[in-house]
Amino acid sequence: RSTPLYSSAAADVYKRQLVEGKTLGIDVTTLEANAALRSIVRRDSGESYNEYLNGLATASGIETPRHKDRAKVDKKRPKKGSNDDWQHPQDPDARITKMKDGRTHLAHKLEHAVDMSTGAVIAVTVQAATEGDSQTVTKTVARAREALTNLRESDQQLTAKLQELVMDRGYHSNATMTFLKQEGIRSYVAEPDRGRRRWKHQREAQLATYANRRRIGGHRGKRLLRRRGEILERTFAHCLETGALRRIHLRHRHNALKRALIHVGAFNLSLIMRNTLGAGTPRGLPQRLARHLHSQQRQDLRNGGASLRVRLRRCLL
Repeated sequence: RSTPLYSSAAADVYKRQLVEGKTLGIDVTTLEANAALRSIVRRDSGESYNEYLNGLATASGIETPRHKDRAKVDKKRPKKGSNDDWQHPQDPDARITKMKDGRTHLAHKLEHAVDMSTGAVIAVTVQAATEGDSQTVTKTVARAREALTNLRESDQQLTAKLQELVMDRGYHSNATMTFLKQEGIRSYVAEPDRGRRRWKHQREAQLATYANRRRIGGHRGKRLLRRRGEILERTFAHCLETGALRRIHLRHRHNALKRALIHVGAFNLSLIMRNTLGAGTPRGLPQRLARHLHSQQRQDLRNGGASLRVRLRRCLL
């Protein structure tokens, strides 16, 4: 379920009071799988894509199909990339989906649950890329609650529980609103413009949706939604862009989860470093040293104290 680095970092973050656990934000992104579309095979027969097209071309009357014949057969064929029919032989967990940049690729879905007060990552899940946001949130909420429970066992005085959840409009659905209400969690979910809604025989979903709409219209709801864009996107920027995790170089979902947990553990360690030293990145530490040397230089020039060369030698030693 977790790696030693992630578990120790999470416990250290909690001991340093960098986790409150009352208000969490959840967001999702896609991880490009270590699998190529040209290698997919049929789930039923195990045929490759070209072999399947050759069979279709032969059935249509072409004895020796060439590339242009296969392209002609494949041009107007519906659902040519359905996950129900195709899979990758070495990574069956990967799913054909559209990436953030518009490309179609085999991918996984990565979801973070982040403490909105400090930015610490509480829970990480890797799920099927074809599942909707409203489907994956239930597993992430359960994992976040489990992680908070395990962290609280080391300190009985801190009893804050998950009470509020902040998410973007991709998570908004009747099922999500009903689920959060049943779990006793106040939702702050951005609502898309769906026009006039019809609520016949959906009274519970109606009440949950209207309560969420009232909360996001208040000052606290607007402040949390603004902070969501800052806190949640920062974790993805550090782990996926700076940490080069946008494309995963491992196969199978459980291995991708281990890799993501290592990155998130390093991210939580950076919060501890920033809280202790004032710098949380490798580039931030030399900059902090340069600022310290600059302040010492100004003090020497102002007070006429010891030689700057001696002070520099002391700092370097």
